[in-house]
Amino acid sequence: MSNEKKNYTEQELRGMSQDELAQLGTELDEVTVAYRKERFPVENDPAEKRASISVGIFFGIAIIAAIAFLGVYLFWPWGYKGHGESGQFLHAVYTPLLGLTSGLAILCLGIGVVMIVKKMVPEEIAVQNRHDGPSDEVDRQTVTALLNDAWQTSTLGRRKALQGLLGGAGILAGLVVIAPLGGAIRNPWAVRHEMNYNGDGTLWTSGWTLHDQGVKLYLARDTGAIAEHHEGQSGNHWETKGVSRLVRVRPEDLSAAAMETVFPLAENDVNDGDRYDPQRDVYENHMHSIHGPRNAVMLIRLRHDDAKAVVERENQEDFHYGDYYAYSKICTHVGCPTSLFEAQTNRILCPCHQSQFDAMQYAKPVFGPAARALPQLPITVDEEGYLIARGNFIEPVGPAFWERES
Repeated sequence: MSNEKKNYTEQELRGMSQDELAQLGTELDEVTVAYRKERFPVENDPAEKRASISVGIFFGIAIIAAIAFLGVYLFWPWGYKGHGESGQFLHAVYTPLLGLTSGLAILCLGIGVVMIVKKMVPEEIAVQNRHDGPSDEVDRQTVTALLNDAWQTSTLGRRKALQGLLGGAGILAGLVVIAPLGGAIRNPWAVRHEMNYNGDGTLWTSGWTLHDQGVKLYLARDTGAIAEHHEGQSGNHWETKGVSRLVRVRPEDLSAAAMETVFPLAENDVNDGDRYDPQRDVYENHMHSIHGPRNAVMLIRLRHDDAKAVVERENQEDFHYGDYYAYSKICTHVGCPTSLFEAQTNRILCPCHQSQFDAMQYAKPVFGPAARALPQLPITVDEEGYLIARGNFIEPVGPAFWERES
């Protein structure tokens, strides 16, 4: 604001036109309009109607797309459907439809606003004096007084009902914006299905929890095998019979300072070694284990001299088998896969946010944002020489959530 301002009387202000008042406002704010041109100086210019229609079209598309987004989010069948199941196509296009409708709504809204500025708002070049430092005290005081005066003279200050309606409208408007986030909130206590390779739906269960029900679980590696292609008189087809995606692991399968990702394999789903049957079809169950969100485990074989210096976690001193240690691969920060093992330093690294865990000290975090050690899986070897789980994880796997005790 300028320090040299003329005091206009109320009669003088009333006698000014809208353009004169606007010019006075720019002068009081020390703004100089260097250039100004009306977009449509001629009344009923056909170009004005065309601009209005084009802006309206984009706003209309934005409204339709936004309504479509809410419709898809609320009513589209979103439940997971596997390959070949009825409704799999509808499930597959659910997320793309959300992205398409929301993106189209935001894009068209933005285009419409830009078109208003480019085609309808007068073209203008204005320059305002810049003042370094904070505003003068008189400016701060007068602005505060103007805001308070606006609140009082609007009568909202003494109308409690209108204040409540205004606050409620603001809260509801905020809920409209954050409503889609509700789908990301999950009740950790909710049991959604019977125990299987995905746990039972609660956040502290996994495929390894099957051990608590008496299921013998092998530590199994992923072979990467896929369905086999067959050609015959009836045509071409793919078959998973006799294909084993998971195979059991022996201690001698890992060299010193090596790490391998393993998954739980129930004894009934074993189809390798002397138990291999080319007619058995266990591929689907193997894939359920691999896709289990908390199943991946890092099996690490430390060097023998390093294993002698390991600091064991209290009450977990017997969780390892010789030089072999098994830690959850799910980072305790935000659930990324801690898929890197630095053999020279015996550190486990998470590539997402660079958390590091010391395998020589019960995989406790030594760098990065992770705050808790990786849960350790108790392991041993069975009578056939295969590595198996000796128990379930004794703490929830992955990042923190409410109701968690560790």
